[in-house]
Amino acid sequence: MKLAVVILAAGQGKRMKSDLPKVLQPLAGKPLLGHVVSRARSLNPSSMHVVYGHGGDAVRAALANENLQWALQAEQLGTGHAVMQAMPNVADDELVLVLYGDVPLIRADTLRQLIDAAGDKAMSLLTVMLDDPAGYGRIVRDASGAIQKIVEQKDATKAQLEIREGNSGIMAVPAKLLRSWLGQLKNSNAQGEYYLTDVIAMAVKDNVKVTPLIAPTVAEVLGVNDKVQLAELEAKNRAERARELMVAGATLADPARIDIRAEVTLGRDVFIDANVLLEGKVTLGDRVRIGPNTVLRDVIIGADCVIHPNSVLEQSELASGCLIGPYARIRPGSRLGANAHVGNFVELKKTMLGEGSKANHLTYLGDAVIGKGVNIGAGTITCNYDGVNKSTTTIEDGAFIGSGNMLVAPVRIGKNATTGAGSTITKDAPDGQLTLSRGKQMSLEGWQRPEKKPK
Repeated sequence: MKLAVVILAAGQGKRMKSDLPKVLQPLAGKPLLGHVVSRARSLNPSSMHVVYGHGGDAVRAALANENLQWALQAEQLGTGHAVMQAMPNVADDELVLVLYGDVPLIRADTLRQLIDAAGDKAMSLLTVMLDDPAGYGRIVRDASGAIQKIVEQKDATKAQLEIREGNSGIMAVPAKLLRSWLGQLKNSNAQGEYYLTDVIAMAVKDNVKVTPLIAPTVAEVLGVNDKVQLAELEAKNRAERARELMVAGATLADPARIDIRAEVTLGRDVFIDANVLLEGKVTLGDRVRIGPNTVLRDVIIGADCVIHPNSVLEQSELASGCLIGPYARIRPGSRLGANAHVGNFVELKKTMLGEGSKANHLTYLGDAVIGKGVNIGAGTITCNYDGVNKSTTTIEDGAFIGSGNMLVAPVRIGKNATTGAGSTITKDAPDGQLTLSRGKQMSLEGWQRPEKKPK
């Protein structure tokens, strides 16, 4: 059967105490709903439907590039009512997978098992065993263990409240059957809502097989209702992502102090120290070492690179053997050749630093093309911006840039050229020669330093 995913995302989330809709609250740098959409997308559904309500414009805008079908739930009348809003765009020959926009850690493997357990004339339901099931609908089974119905907490008897198996709300149901059952829902319950969970009893009555699947972990079915729960899920997500990296072969100095918000591609024998943040897409080659308090965002780092502490690298690429930092910043559009060095308090922006070239201290290199074997002296600045235009500084192979240089772009420093310390270079420096530009040094005899008048 073709798969249609319906994600319920209309809740207001009053307990968040935030102007941001609940499903847009960030987890690992991404909206809660974004996590659910990503998981669903990995199942290759034929269609994806999001039922939205509160903060509708903001929700749609945040996921405008996701190719989703949107269904408005203007009034929040329960989960059954929410699914009804999406059903006009779901075909009868599809299997409907119901997900929730505030349940971000559901695993794709769990969902695949749930889908496999359903069929043309069978549905499946994801349940969870809880030490404290307060707030969850209870799974009522008969003596043989078959599911009979789900009872919401406010409607449960004292005996039913003792049941530890809770309802996650996630289910896979043939669309034709679901459409029929939704049409029979009534709101005669403690909350006056149309419960999606009531379709379970309808399935049993119609002799439709209901296959339960107990979630492998509690974390993957937990929802978010307030900032405390959001922080708890953030911690669970960090722990899970850290575990994935270690299983893939990385050594983490402290798994509790790494924040992985990235799609990570990992080489062998990678070492990552404490308080490292990974975002976007990050590729780490063999034997890469990442120092503490480092941020890596959308970077490719070649084999044997060492990133020293407190460095920030984003949207850049490093070839093998590079040494970075401490306290270095590699800004977007930069590329480093093999064995290049970028030292402490050095900033690169949209700069090509060639093989074996070094900028070890207190330097800014922006919009620069730097060849092989170049040495950049401390305190060098490429003056690349005139207030309107950004211009390029070109430094050819083997050049030696003296300390305290101002290189006023556009300018070219020739092959094997040398510039003297303290120079302001405004014209091209020829190959193989020393170029320097300094004002005449003077000492003024008799000059006295101003003194403050006594109070």
